[in-house]
Amino acid sequence: MSKQFVTEAIMLAIYGELMSPSQPVEYLIPASTIYELDEFIQSPEPIMPNIGDDQYVRKIMQEMSQFFHDPFNRKRLEKGLIAPWSKVPFTFPNGVTLTIVKVEDNAMWGEIFDPVETQLLLTSMRFEIPLITDQPDYQDRILEYIVPVQFYDVDDFEFALEQGISLTELREP
Repeated sequence: MSKQFVTEAIMLAIYGELMSPSQPVEYLIPASTIYELDEFIQSPEPIMPNIGDDQYVRKIMQEMSQFFHDPFNRKRLEKGLIAPWSKVPFTFPNGVTLTIVKVEDNAMWGEIFDPVETQLLLTSMRFEIPLITDQPDYQDRILEYIVPVQFYDVDDFEFALEQGISLTELREP
């Protein structure tokens, strides 16, 4: 059985190790983050501090965007993502499954979290799956506002994948 995590599409482009895990993994990705890739690709703002890394990440993002814009994959998404919480999986030979989820931002936290952050949290809560992120300020706000989700920093991905902490252990006093 594969481990499951919630993340956004750009994380997979920036952190290539997420796409070559040591064991099978399934990423639940809010659909809005797939469409957000095009915005990042077109943005003049650097994604990475090193220009070579920035160009490489943009190339990976372009490939991801093209994959989801492929007529067959686009049609699968359009037909499969009709109702809230509907899912469309894409399985890759390296043991990775990207499951795209239709998430509706319900503005539950108002201005505390942006719409993508809210969708990530809602997905994590709905499926009781840990979130993978690289944003310390986001992690701090999750803790500050006592949002009931489990999360791992991307630097702790191998730990989360190999051992992790179960929700039961996390909830014990």
